[in-house]
Amino acid sequence: MTERLYINGQSCKGCGYCVKECPKNALSLSGAINAKGYAVVQVDHEVCIRCGVCYTVCPDYVFEIREGE
Repeated sequence: MTERLYINGQSCKGCGYCVKECPKNALSLSGAINAKGYAVVQVDHEVCIRCGVCYTVCPDYVFEIREGE
């Protein structure tokens, strides 16, 4: 198993800080809307290097890096 970035889309407010700061441009707004009415972020797992910048800049703590498939 390898580490993978997970996003809690229900807590995401679509502020875009993570999208702007991602050094690999692995994050983008998905166009999907969560239950609170916000556009949520999606990750391109092929590009993501799990550096943690998104985790650091997110004011809502929606990111988690953990073991995954």
